[in-house]
Amino acid sequence: MDASSARHQLADERTRLEGLREQFRAEGLTDESEGESLEALTLVSQHPADVGTETFDRERDLSILEQVEAELVDVERALERLDDGSYGTCEACGKPIDDARLEARPEARLCREDQEAAEREARHRPV
Repeated sequence: MDASSARHQLADERTRLEGLREQFRAEGLTDESEGESLEALTLVSQHPADVGTETFDRERDLSILEQVEAELVDVERALERLDDGSYGTCEACGKPIDDARLEARPEARLCREDQEAAEREARHRPV
């Protein structure tokens, strides 16, 4: 994948992810603690299941926001690699990352083989 195409795809992805992050922030997800967000529910007579649903929804949204922010970091690092000339090189083995992989995941920092090995290792790591 040529640098211009990669930069364009990464910039588009950054814009998309920043938009998602702003949506969560606009909804006040990061402005208040869980206790503060549930306080209004407890002031009004609420069924415990409603409070549980609100808690679940908040945790889900925080998890999604965390993933969005992690993806933004990956995109920013890929743009830095484009600038320093190391884009498209596997950070683990130093071999070129296949163009098909970069087309699908322009933020990729590992070749397919090393990515698979990292995922296998993560699955077997104790929690």
